[in-house]
Amino acid sequence: MEGPTSHFYFSQRLRLHYVDWGNEGAPPLLLVHGGRDHCRNWDWVAAHYRDRYHVIAPDLRGHGDSGWAMGGGYDTAAYLYDLAQIIHQKKLSPVTIISHSLGAGIALNYCGAFPETVAKIIAIEGLGPSPKMLAEIAARPVEGRIRDWVKERRENSGRSPRRYATLDDATARMAEENPHLSPEQARHLTVYGAHQNEDGTWSWKFDPYVRFGGGIGGLSHTDQHHLWRQITAPVLLMRGLESWASDPVADGRIENFKNARLVNFEGAGHWVHHDKLQQFLAEADAFLAE
Repeated sequence: MEGPTSHFYFSQRLRLHYVDWGNEGAPPLLLVHGGRDHCRNWDWVAAHYRDRYHVIAPDLRGHGDSGWAMGGGYDTAAYLYDLAQIIHQKKLSPVTIISHSLGAGIALNYCGAFPETVAKIIAIEGLGPSPKMLAEIAARPVEGRIRDWVKERRENSGRSPRRYATLDDATARMAEENPHLSPEQARHLTVYGAHQNEDGTWSWKFDPYVRFGGGIGGLSHTDQHHLWRQITAPVLLMRGLESWASDPVADGRIENFKNARLVNFEGAGHWVHHDKLQQFLAEADAFLAE
């Protein structure tokens, strides 16, 4: 396929990367990836929509070809600011958003804070921990949570990117992470998600610190539920039935949205847009045409 062009923008002094699939006169469509992923994971989706939309896909801070944040700056508010900046700087409002996992959580929070700038949003497994998991976390004393947070970061402070002897080894790890991927998908995601080190080995592009998020402050889950209730755009939630994510209809979280519905995908895990691409596109097309 004919690919996009690479560009950069600045947010909180970080140089952040995005790709632009052209068609600037068309309505804007922003594709927001998840954690430890990269903007080129959307290539199959972008190719499907490039004739109808002006498709832009950013690399989140610490991911892909974007800069790494100093001081572990990977909290919800930092990501949200970056998203607000690209929409503001590139004049994308009113924007349609398709998002996944961490990116979907960021996008939903943005939609609640700036509802007037969003036309529609598709969120693939972006609601975070289930109510059961949140209750278990809340049951622990806050001082214990802080001590564990400090301990985890101290133990991982010397962590460096893992090195693979060959690109094929990295591709094998990609395929292991998601058994639903075809060999072509795994290779594509690895080629754009890894870089070669000076010694000839290969490492993932993402900052190892993105695994641990940001600080222990920031938006609470209560705050996020409040933001979801402020969203005025239609919302399509998606979930793979083989994923760890709980069902927002069954656990009641969908009630935090004014205008949302859920689509579950059989035979799909966390990466619905990879695992069931054609079914995903069919559902997305129908929603965007409404």
